[in-house]
Amino acid sequence: MVIKRSVCPYDCPDTCGLIVEVENDQLLKVSGDPDHPHTKGILCPKMAHYERTVHCPDRLTHPLLRTGEKGSGRFQAITWGEALDRITDHWQRVISKYGGEAILPYSFAGTMGIVQRQCGEAFFHRLGASRLARTICSPAKDYGWSSVMGGTLAPHPDEVLDSDFIILWGTNALATNVHLLEKIRQAKKRGAIVWLVDTYETPTAQFADHIVLVRPGTDGALALGLMHIMDREDWIDKQFIETHVQGYQELQNQVLPRYSPDKVSQITGIDTELLHKMAKGYSHARAPFISLGSGLSRYGNGAMTVRTITCLPALVGAWSKPGGGLLGDISIKTLPVEPVTREDFLTKPTRIVNMNQLGTALTELTKPPIMSLYVYHSNPAIVAPDQNMIIKGFMREDLFTVVHERFMTDTALYADIVLPATTSLEHPDIYRAYGHYCVQRAEAVINPLGESKSNWEVFQLLAKDMGFKESYFYQTADDLIEQLITEASPWLNSAHILELKNGYPVEVCRPGDYKMSFHTPSGKIEIFSPNETEPLPYYKEPHRDDAPFYLMSSPSLYSLNSSFNERPELLHKKEAAYMKMNPVDAKEKNLIDGQEVVAFNERGSVHFILNVTAKVPPGVVVTEGLFYLKDMPGNRSVNALTSQRLTDRAAASTLYDVKVDVRPA
Repeated sequence: MVIKRSVCPYDCPDTCGLIVEVENDQLLKVSGDPDHPHTKGILCPKMAHYERTVHCPDRLTHPLLRTGEKGSGRFQAITWGEALDRITDHWQRVISKYGGEAILPYSFAGTMGIVQRQCGEAFFHRLGASRLARTICSPAKDYGWSSVMGGTLAPHPDEVLDSDFIILWGTNALATNVHLLEKIRQAKKRGAIVWLVDTYETPTAQFADHIVLVRPGTDGALALGLMHIMDREDWIDKQFIETHVQGYQELQNQVLPRYSPDKVSQITGIDTELLHKMAKGYSHARAPFISLGSGLSRYGNGAMTVRTITCLPALVGAWSKPGGGLLGDISIKTLPVEPVTREDFLTKPTRIVNMNQLGTALTELTKPPIMSLYVYHSNPAIVAPDQNMIIKGFMREDLFTVVHERFMTDTALYADIVLPATTSLEHPDIYRAYGHYCVQRAEAVINPLGESKSNWEVFQLLAKDMGFKESYFYQTADDLIEQLITEASPWLNSAHILELKNGYPVEVCRPGDYKMSFHTPSGKIEIFSPNETEPLPYYKEPHRDDAPFYLMSSPSLYSLNSSFNERPELLHKKEAAYMKMNPVDAKEKNLIDGQEVVAFNERGSVHFILNVTAKVPPGVVVTEGLFYLKDMPGNRSVNALTSQRLTDRAAASTLYDVKVDVRPA
């Protein structure tokens, strides 16, 4: 038996270190790496038996050619040579007739390794294809933070250990950030008080001392209401504001008077007494700390909401206090991506298609139309908004679709050619996290199953068949990784680089005063942002569908987007595609617990099993986790209800800005 280190490849802030036990090219066990500086040997339930995903009997191991109708799932095995010839021949005909922009790549975060995730961009730049705006997750959150804090570094997650007042704001940490939650548990043992702000009592609510249920999309009003009370009661750090904050006086005079507790209570549904208690606790804390999730940025007002919340720590000088601040996502350019993405291969700017509007792109886009779609490490039929429009596009007989995947996903069912993909333990890569400051290299620990190939290997083969001569396409993945490490920023010293090359997790260096180094144009925290078209934050209403219930499509403890649905034991723990509803609403609708119901709006309808629970407030319904369509009560899943609308800034998804009605099935 051989023991090797690796990294969790999934779209999660924790990027866990793994210990992998291998014998005769078989994975015996995958466990957490106790020597990882952040994850320290703890794995979530999804990764605890990752060997079951890698060796799942449903793995795709040979290229497949569609033989039945699109979506029928009828395929026959073909050779790699035949698959590549069919793809490149079709692409050459498309390019000859329509131009390269008639080809669209679609990918996102099925793997978070820098090389395997982003190497396709270089290929499609060289091909002259349409470019994809990969904005489905949290660009609006990043925009909101940056408009106040610029390029300021986020606090180290260990800061929370020294906090005495912690707000988990819009984050179901038990499902999405278990290692930060473990640190919060330790802080609680030291006396910290934990507040949870969310739209319903998530599983994380069990760790909170106080729960604040906010009306969906109104978190910005809550933040302004807290600031109004803090300003009125003089619970602010005037010295910090005078020295380190730009625009507080403008906020005080022009914005805060409009957000009295009574007004904010009307907007958010939060009692004025609770608003006052929260404001007092936050402002009087020794070191208040906010952990900010991404879901609240997925509304039409998402960027402004995050911008408003980001102003809160400035009022109490939290940044100057050990244990204080706000942690959203950690984003530093430790490793460059340009050697992988190679934007210099673009001979001219090409069309940009927003990934949140794939349905419209496939059904309405012209000049040229999308004639071929190449999907890799993503499952848009399940994870992207407006599912009915996407499937309508997939059904086009003139759309040539290639899917590179590990499993027969709902997207792969509509492919003309399916290519078998490796898992993260079958190819090399290098990873950086967005929930901590570690980077780590990972080698392939077993050989690829069957004829599966990595993203990089496939793009190399396609480049060769398309006649590309650039030396870039004739490197190995390890060559690219070595280049990234060589060009690493000053965040890594020589000892770090040696450890990286040997596969150990490395925590990058940070300046000693990094929390008080505000990388903005003014050098201060910019509550007033002169570069913004709206220089001051305010409450911007979300979109309001004409329906009675807000729909929250939240993460599950046992799947990540549509990943891990291949694992029967995890699917069993999810039990069923439930829709949670408050007892008052259920009674008014004459619905009972356990019955099949239909949620519907102008975009579609979806069958769920009703779960009546007081953990969901009146006027809100909740689903947790994404399912393959074969595991749903009906023939659609929750994204048949979501919209292609974009956020106020950064063109991100509005997956939570949805309303529905509910009726019996």
